[in-house]
Amino acid sequence: MVDTKNKNERVEAVRISNCHSDNPQWASQEAMATQALNTRAKTDKSYHLILSFRAGESPSKEVLNAIEDRICDGLGYTGHQRVSAVHNDTDNLHIHIAINKIHPERHTIHEPYYDKKALGDLCEKLEVEYGLERDNHKTRQNEASWTKANDMERLAGVESLTGWIKRECLDSLKHSKSCDEVHKVLAENGLVLQVRGNGLVITNQDGIAVKASSIARELSRAGLEARLGPFDRSGQSPAQTASAKQYAKQPVRQRIDTTELYAKYKAEQNTIASLRTVELAQARDRKNRQIEAAKSAGRVKRSTIKLMGGGFGKKLLYGLSSRSMKGEFERINEQYRRERQDINDRLGKRQTWVDWLNLKATGGDKEALAALRARPNAGQPFTGSTLNGKKGGKEVLGAGRPDGITKQGTLIYRVGKTAIRDDGDRFKVSSGATQDGIEAALRMAMQRYGDRLTVNGTAAFKEQVARAAVAARLSITFDDAALESRRKTLLTDSMKGKANDNDTERGRTDSRRHGGAGPDRAGTGPIRGLAGLAGGPGATGGDTRKPDIGRVGRKPPPESQNRLRNLSQLGVVRLADGSEVLLPGDVPNHLEHPVTESNNPVRRDIPRAGMTPQQAPDHYIAEREDKRSRGIDILPHRQYRPSDEGVVTYHGTRQVEGHTLALIKRDKEIIVMPVDGTTAERISRLSVGDPLTLKPDGSIARKARSR
Repeated sequence: MVDTKNKNERVEAVRISNCHSDNPQWASQEAMATQALNTRAKTDKSYHLILSFRAGESPSKEVLNAIEDRICDGLGYTGHQRVSAVHNDTDNLHIHIAINKIHPERHTIHEPYYDKKALGDLCEKLEVEYGLERDNHKTRQNEASWTKANDMERLAGVESLTGWIKRECLDSLKHSKSCDEVHKVLAENGLVLQVRGNGLVITNQDGIAVKASSIARELSRAGLEARLGPFDRSGQSPAQTASAKQYAKQPVRQRIDTTELYAKYKAEQNTIASLRTVELAQARDRKNRQIEAAKSAGRVKRSTIKLMGGGFGKKLLYGLSSRSMKGEFERINEQYRRERQDINDRLGKRQTWVDWLNLKATGGDKEALAALRARPNAGQPFTGSTLNGKKGGKEVLGAGRPDGITKQGTLIYRVGKTAIRDDGDRFKVSSGATQDGIEAALRMAMQRYGDRLTVNGTAAFKEQVARAAVAARLSITFDDAALESRRKTLLTDSMKGKANDNDTERGRTDSRRHGGAGPDRAGTGPIRGLAGLAGGPGATGGDTRKPDIGRVGRKPPPESQNRLRNLSQLGVVRLADGSEVLLPGDVPNHLEHPVTESNNPVRRDIPRAGMTPQQAPDHYIAEREDKRSRGIDILPHRQYRPSDEGVVTYHGTRQVEGHTLALIKRDKEIIVMPVDGTTAERISRLSVGDPLTLKPDGSIARKARSR
C-alpha cells in the first residue's frame, strides 16, 4: 500500500490510526503482534477496504480523513488499528485501508455482517453530506452487465464470449419463434445450445461455454420453455457446426483499428511463452541430471561402506552418507527454484492486452497510447482545474518522461509538488499546485493548442494561472474575457514595476557618481550581502558600500582627488625599476582593517555591455537544463525563492561573466542564487555538503556544528 513503485505520483498520503507508532512498518508489526494474541480465530484477521471516488473528484485531506473515519466506524471497527494510503496514480482517486480485525484491548475478532449493504448505505449518505458525485451502490444480480465477463472486458480489454453473443445475435435470439430458429441463429454464429444440469449453456467450437441466462434472462431454460414450449434437444453439436462467423479473442471494438497492434501483442506474448517453456525445460533437465549424479555418488559411497567390516563405525558412515546426499538434494532443489524465479523475473508474466498497451505507452509508443484512449468507456472527462484549447492540437511529451500512465491513457507528469494529468483532450492540474507547476502546464498546453487557451476551475486557480503567465512572460491569451483582462492588468503592473526599479537603479548610480548616499540615507537602499541580490528590493550587482564615505560637500568627489598637482604628496615609495606601490603605513586611518584594499564605492561606475546579476542565474540554469535534456545526469536547477528558507547543503559556487552564483542543494534540486563579494568569500571556505541555513530575508547563515 505504501510502496511508491518508483513513481512520484502514486502515494499521496499515509495515515495511521490507533497505533503507538507513526511509521507504517512498525505499525504493521504492532498490528501483527496484536493478532498473535488471538489464538482462537481461524479466519483472516485483516480487513482490506478500498474507497474509490468518481473520475475527476479530488476531495481535500480533511474530507478524506472524515470519510475514512465514518466508514470504519459504520463497519464496527471503532478503535481498531488501521493503516490507510491515498493513491492517485489512476483516473479514480482511491484509499486503501488495512484494518486489524482483532481489537487491541479485548483481543476479540470482529466480522461485519453483510458489509456490502452497510457500505452502500454509508456511501450514499456521505455522497450527499460532502457533495460528491452520486453513484450506484446496489448490486444488480439479474443483469449481465455485472457479470465477471463484463469485468474481464473492462480490465483486460479483450472481448468475452458473453459480450460477443450479446452484440452479435442477442436480438435475433429474442425474436425467435421456435426452438429451431434459436438453434439456427446460434449455428450461423458457430454456437450450439445444450442442456447441462437443470439449465442451458451456449458453447462455441473451442469448447468455451457460458450460461444462457448470463446472456439474457429470457434465454434461461425456464424462460425459453415458457415462451417457445419444451426445449428441443436435437440441436447440432459444436463439431457439426460450420459457419463463417465465429468467436475469437480480439480487443473490444474501439474507435481506431488495432488489428496490427493486437497481432504484434500476440506475437510478442507467444515468443515470450516459447522462451519461457524452453528455458524452464532446460533448467528442469539440469536439475534432474544433478539429482541423478548425486544418487550415483551416493550409491558408490554405500557400496564402498558395504565392503568395510561391521561395527558401529559402519552404521555411522551410512548415516553420514545419507545426510550428505539429502543436503545435496536440498541444494539442487534450491538452485532450481532460484533459476525458475530468475526466468520468470526476466521474461515477466503473461500480460493482458491492456497491461501490454500500458507498458508500451510508458515506453513512448504513440499507437499504444492512442489505443488506450480509444477504449470504450476509457474515462470521464476531467473536471476542476483544467487547461485546454481548440481540438486537433498536436501531441506533446510533456515535461520529460511521464511519472505514470493509467489504463485509460492518462499521462501523469510531476513538476515539483504539482501533478499534471493529460488525457489527450485537456490538462488537469492538481490541487495545491505551485507556480512552477502551473507554468509547466501552461507551456504544455501552448505546445498542443497554441497561444489561445481555455481555463476552467475556481477563481483562485484562474488567478494563479494569470500570475504564472505574466511571471513567465508567456505570449498567450485566454478565452475568458475576465481572465484575459486580469492578465493584461497584471502585465501592465509588472511593466510599471520594472520601470520603477530601473529608475531607482539609475538614481543610485548617479548618487554614487557624486559621492553621496542618495536614497540610501533613509535606510531604504540595497541590503548588504545576499538579500539585495536574491530577489530583494533594490538589488544591484556588486554593491559593497563601506562606512565613512562622507556626505556630499565634505570632501571632493573621487574624480577630483589625486590630481597631478598633488601627486608628489601621496604616500608612495619609488623603487629602482620605477614601479610604485602603497605601503601599509599609507592606508588611511579611518578604514576598519589597516591593509591595502581597494575602496570600490568611491569608484565611478563605467557603463558596459553584459548581463546583470539577475540575468546570470537564468543563463546558468538554461545551460544546465540544456545538458540535462540531452540525457546527462544532472539534478534540476532553479532560481532562489523566498519560500526556500530552512536547512540546506552547500554545493559550490560558479562565475558567470564576473557574477558569483551560489549553488545550494535542497532535496533533489539545486538552487542557483547570486551573491555579493562578501558572501562569496565567506562561503568559499566551505566544503561541498556542509550545512547552511537560508533565512527568510534571503541571507545565508552557516549552520553551527554540534560538538
